[in-house]
Amino acid sequence: MPCPHLPEGFDFTDPDLLQSRIPHPEFAQLRQTAPVWWCAQPAGVSGFDDEGYWVVTRHADVKYVSTHPELFSSNTNTAVIRFNESISRDQIDVQKLIMLNMDPPEHTRVRQIIQRGFTPRAVRSLEQALRDRARSIVAAARDAADTDADGSFDFVTRIAVELPLQAIAELIGVPQEDRAKIFDWSNKMAAYDDPEYAITAEVGTEAAMEIVSYSMNLAAARKECPAGDIVSQLVAAEGTGNLSSDEFGFFVILLAVAGNETTRNAISHGMHAFLTHPDQWELYKRERPATTAEEIVRWATPVVSFQRTATQDVELGGQSIKKGQRVGLFYSSANNDPEVFENPEDFDILRDPNPHLGFGGGGPHFCLGKSLAVLEIDLIFNAIADALPNLRLLDDPRRLRSAWLNGIKQLQVGVGTGTRDGNGDGAERSG
Repeated sequence: MPCPHLPEGFDFTDPDLLQSRIPHPEFAQLRQTAPVWWCAQPAGVSGFDDEGYWVVTRHADVKYVSTHPELFSSNTNTAVIRFNESISRDQIDVQKLIMLNMDPPEHTRVRQIIQRGFTPRAVRSLEQALRDRARSIVAAARDAADTDADGSFDFVTRIAVELPLQAIAELIGVPQEDRAKIFDWSNKMAAYDDPEYAITAEVGTEAAMEIVSYSMNLAAARKECPAGDIVSQLVAAEGTGNLSSDEFGFFVILLAVAGNETTRNAISHGMHAFLTHPDQWELYKRERPATTAEEIVRWATPVVSFQRTATQDVELGGQSIKKGQRVGLFYSSANNDPEVFENPEDFDILRDPNPHLGFGGGGPHFCLGKSLAVLEIDLIFNAIADALPNLRLLDDPRRLRSAWLNGIKQLQVGVGTGTRDGNGDGAERSG
């Protein structure tokens, strides 16, 4: 097997790289030549006192690691593959209280409690309220654009951010007037690598504590006076079958990032994909295929990567991984593996089957909120197709500087006829 030819020092978690693009050509090279590849890093640059991590690029290998928690731990070094270099080990270890960073059996206990809020019945109970909210969000964006001189607006702030936030508020009973706080706190937690936001690791930690404090107060209120919502179900009586107040607080942190940031970015990337692939937008407006949301998530892959840590010496993809070494699961690569997806570079809303790993690679950490995220994506694009069918792309998306999120900060669109040519400027693969 030939060796990969990557520039010296190339790092798939470099936030400057991910601010400019997703490294699809480099992923393709590794899948063909070195599907499990050692990426050297200076000690401490990612917050970890080691010499680097393994890059796992093939769909099958990402699934294998994901479904073998006894071999690959989420808890040892958390699932976040790169923190700010100024973070302390104590600050990393605090994050082990979030379900994303737990291993069985503790993860199993917490997940069994939390999944009460994500049953098919629970999600269906939100559908009409979220449909109404999606229509209201899009109508408000349209009306605001109608009063603007050039009919333009930022799709991210006007449309993409709103429904995920309102869904979280509906799910856990956060008053709608508090949704801006959740938005601000989650941004500060996720955007510590982006200098435009001037967010330090300390500010991100403070934002996380704000969410925990807010959520603990909400949990305490529901214990005192149950309201028949999911919070009441989760915390009404502490014990083996319920969450403590602090566990609930860390659950809301998970929702704020895993449920808010990721769905928002999927919606933003989805709109960009439609506007740079006008044939797909026309198809969607005509047929509204049920396969659309899954293809948007595959195409966007909002979480580029998470990590695990080997609990023992193990072989993967022909490489010997030592106990204690970090292993990066690159979902952006797995979701473009030609061994699994025909013409993966095509945005195809009729793609079926679509075994993408945008909600995780299976196993204990498969996304609990998948059905809610798919519902939100379906509802918002149905509303856009009805009320803003002739959106046009005005500029390339402005991407988030992040080590592991495929984020869009701004997507300027206009109301009117026509779109930018899908073969012209802005049509390059940014997701």
